[in-house]
Amino acid sequence: MAFLRVQFLLLKCIVVSVLCFIPLSCQESGTGSLLGSLLIDRDSRQEVAIPASFTPASAEKLGHQVDSIFTYLHKRRGFNGTVLFTKYDQVIHKKAYGYADFYRKDSLTTETAFQLASVSKQFTAMAIMMLKEEGELNYDDSVQQYIPDFPYKGITIRNLLTHRSGLPNYTYFSDELWPDRKKAITNDDVLNLMAVHHPRIFYKPDTRFDYSNTGYLLLASVVEKVSGMPFAAFMHENIFEPLEMTNTFMFHDLTERTGKVATGHNRNRNKRTSDYLDTVLGDKGMYSTVEDLYKWDQALYTQKLVRWETLEEAFTGTRTEKKKNDDEDYGFGWRIKPLENGDTAVYHAGLWHGYTTYLLRNPKDHSALIILSNLPNGSLQYLKEIRSFLYPAQPLTVAAKMKQG
Repeated sequence: MAFLRVQFLLLKCIVVSVLCFIPLSCQESGTGSLLGSLLIDRDSRQEVAIPASFTPASAEKLGHQVDSIFTYLHKRRGFNGTVLFTKYDQVIHKKAYGYADFYRKDSLTTETAFQLASVSKQFTAMAIMMLKEEGELNYDDSVQQYIPDFPYKGITIRNLLTHRSGLPNYTYFSDELWPDRKKAITNDDVLNLMAVHHPRIFYKPDTRFDYSNTGYLLLASVVEKVSGMPFAAFMHENIFEPLEMTNTFMFHDLTERTGKVATGHNRNRNKRTSDYLDTVLGDKGMYSTVEDLYKWDQALYTQKLVRWETLEEAFTGTRTEKKKNDDEDYGFGWRIKPLENGDTAVYHAGLWHGYTTYLLRNPKDHSALIILSNLPNGSLQYLKEIRSFLYPAQPLTVAAKMKQG
């Protein structure tokens, strides 16, 4: 039984026993409310109202239109990968375009696994949220509380989640400090480099947003310290297995996979060689399929992993400073951006050594766009146009036009 699930079941048994001896008057007070909140309906679901205009015929038409877009990108712009699009919790389109390996000419399927690159970050954030909900940590705890050799004071778990730590990027300082690039580097190795060499911090914590892979490496290490489990094992037992994400795994399990895994390629369609940084987890290192990521998307409309109130924090912007013409924000492992139709989407993109990934969710209509590619050739530069088609701006009303005039 998974680490957190065992804790939850034991806690539930204790709470039920205690409630039997609490007078009704107490159960109606704050104490009773607190205990009752622990008995979460994990299968309860946030439903979405489906408009009458969304018919099977219109859904089928939309699916054909999405297919035509990616067929064009595949044939004319070199897109190679898998796509899944949903709306109102219905799969509108899913399809594979091209090869898992260009040398072997293996065809992709929607069950082919890809390196997710930075799309992995939302899963790392979820692991932290699960531990926080179980009372194992707090967002404002110092990182040094869990990693004593961490050389920077005043940096919290929240700072790591929101890219407000000021830490330098390990992908750069490791190039200077790691002696043998033919030898794979691990999270613990990076922590040791930081403890010994103290790479210069860029700015005082929580003064600005600056995207940092180092923060999510550290979060994975915090998960290990708190749970007492390897990060890959924690993710498998507490997220992948409960959600039945059977084709999702971490990099360390890659050699043991029997299912299809897409090979990463360069722009010339040659296989990318392995890199000594591939073995670092938390900021990347997760493999999954569009089918499994759909399961993940759907789980976020339930409380299977965390309560909705906890999840809402992940989708709440944290940037206190904004640049001109910059409408993006960042939560916990998710970017937050207004769509052309006025809805607010949460999303993340990823790019790592032969892979390009993208996962966008619109909670307003329960839609999601999932794109996984193993050929980073610029064919996905049209994402803005794709979003504009899927979420078109509404025509201005007469009153709005008069206001503009």
